[in-house]
Amino acid sequence: MADLTDLIKLDKNVPIPLYYQLKKQLYGLIEKAVLKDGAMLPPENELCEKLCVSRPTIRQAFSELVSEGYLCRYKGRGTFVCRPKVEERFFSKLESFSREMISKGLSPRTKVLVLEKLEGPQEANEKLEIPLDASLIHLERLRMADDVPLVYLDTFLPYDQYRKLMKVDFNVKSLYDSLEKLCRVRVNHVRREIEAVNAQKKEADLLQIAKNKAISLVKTIAYSEDAHLPVEFSVARYRGDMNKFTVDISR
Repeated sequence: MADLTDLIKLDKNVPIPLYYQLKKQLYGLIEKAVLKDGAMLPPENELCEKLCVSRPTIRQAFSELVSEGYLCRYKGRGTFVCRPKVEERFFSKLESFSREMISKGLSPRTKVLVLEKLEGPQEANEKLEIPLDASLIHLERLRMADDVPLVYLDTFLPYDQYRKLMKVDFNVKSLYDSLEKLCRVRVNHVRREIEAVNAQKKEADLLQIAKNKAISLVKTIAYSEDAHLPVEFSVARYRGDMNKFTVDISR
């Protein structure tokens, strides 16, 4: 790549603040992947000298891009390009992962790791309000956006009621759509709880992060529209560095 300062043209003869010009041009270079994820930016003093601007101009442009998630600063190391976090609205809206990612301009992909019939775990049976010895469908998936792993999840459903799902290819099919089409069950509300935990080795390996790095652990119980009975219990692990959650609250 050419010297970064050769790609930036600041015009001091227009009324647009220099920091804003710099910010927008850096943003454009990141969006076009000219500045790639992980790329280190030149030191502030070097940019000041080559662009003929003050240090506060550089700092304000950098600070706004950091707050928006496009740059990351590390003390003693420098400033780097980083992917902005994917904003998840699943606390306030029931929508499939694929549809949500597509609406954000991202390319979704799901990889099924396990689809099996099993006994337990006990927590799943309890959450689904079925006997502790009742069989379960266990669906384990890794979900990605633009081939970056975002969430690893285990999903459990009562086997006797939903055994037809065992023949579904969940690499390409939606769980809720399949429930509706094959089992005539429509999920219309869910209960979710979230907590911050440290990634264990398996989770870290699948999410391509360091072991013990912070992740968001989300447990969900989904209920049917007709009988208001538990249909699904899932445990999802979201990468803390790639996801943020938005909740709309009305009075």
